[in-house]
Amino acid sequence: MVPTAPIPVEAVVLADIAIVIAVCAVLTRLLRRLHQPPVIAEIAAGLLLGPSLLGMLPGDLPDRLFPADARLPLSAVANLGLALLMFLCGWELDSRQLRSNTRNIGALAVLAMAVPFALGGGFAVLIRHQQAGPGVRPAAFVLFLATAFSITAFPVLARILRDQGLTRTRIGGMAMTCAALCDVVAWCVLVLVTALAKSNGTAGFVQVLGLTAGFAAVLVLVVRPLLRRALARLNERGSDSALTAVILSGLLVSAFVTSWIGIHPIFGAFAFGLLMPRRTGAERGLGDELTQRVGIPLDRAAALLLPVYFVLTGLSVDVRKLGLSGLLLLVGALAVATVGKYLGAAVPARLSGLGGRDALAFGTLMNTRGLTEIVVLGIGRQLGLISAELFTVMVLVALLTTAQAGPLLRRFKLTAPLPVPDPVRPVVQPSREIQPV
Repeated sequence: MVPTAPIPVEAVVLADIAIVIAVCAVLTRLLRRLHQPPVIAEIAAGLLLGPSLLGMLPGDLPDRLFPADARLPLSAVANLGLALLMFLCGWELDSRQLRSNTRNIGALAVLAMAVPFALGGGFAVLIRHQQAGPGVRPAAFVLFLATAFSITAFPVLARILRDQGLTRTRIGGMAMTCAALCDVVAWCVLVLVTALAKSNGTAGFVQVLGLTAGFAAVLVLVVRPLLRRALARLNERGSDSALTAVILSGLLVSAFVTSWIGIHPIFGAFAFGLLMPRRTGAERGLGDELTQRVGIPLDRAAALLLPVYFVLTGLSVDVRKLGLSGLLLLVGALAVATVGKYLGAAVPARLSGLGGRDALAFGTLMNTRGLTEIVVLGIGRQLGLISAELFTVMVLVALLTTAQAGPLLRRFKLTAPLPVPDPVRPVVQPSREIQPV
């Protein structure tokens, strides 16, 4: 009998992507009935296909479905989807709107970031000896975990606001602006953490920061003017393929440069997104055209590729290995995450004049971590900053804090649209969040 030839790795990768897309599509439909955003289905799919659930069946199914030699090409696919997502997040941020809203709700944004950051930093100090990666600098571990606790995922937040009918409300506008401001600060801190973790000594740290600052200057002073002119000309000619090529190559080269500097490539993709034409002001026409002809196709491409990232994350999470100490760690982390956001967001909002239910709704929205938190945790895992147990715990915290938003908001009965005052406008257009598969 002729022995069966091994299945080529590229065929396994294609089959794995098909499995991931199918499982995410089914879970998205099921969880939509529970008023959950697609990211919950994607995170749940990662846990379902990983050792936490599928690994409970005989035959070591996670390793059979996702063998080790297939994970490297799958990781490349996942990182491409992640780069597209971070580019789109940067594209959605309008710095002019951020500046105009900072004076009005700047204090709320600062407290919504600072309080959970402080509580998370204190929690990190308590667990550092047990949960920090081997050889990790204490400052890097504390800063990373504090940042992870202070994150609010504004792409997921946009979807939740739309599903709950809160897009055109004062609470929705406040939450989106605060989330955007908090996440910009969080990404800046993560650049420092990454440089601190990957550099060798003080000289290496300073070198990474210097190269990062130089790269940012080149983007603003050189790349941005050239990009605006090139996109305007290509847009006038109606060349969709050339537009897509310029944007894709630009964001990927930017991601490569930041990786070469010594920080994570997603920072480069995010920075390139910030350079893209905005939808307001003199560039409105160009921004709208690019959104329809390039932005939406990239949006859909990211929606197809991102579930692979969540499944690869799920393969590194094994809830079964959480013993009593792990469960206590989960309870403590969940308490710090929730209390930090409510103290930093809901209490100041109540003191500023919002009603009780509005303030609680604002705190609930700011407690949404979802996709952004998973990305941050993935960076920490790649850098070896946190233990496998803490990584599992924080993934569960991201899942639970995001899943609670829909049911709590419906309980607060805040789904009726209200007019949004001019000083508070959504920073991210809700129609442009990552769509479900």
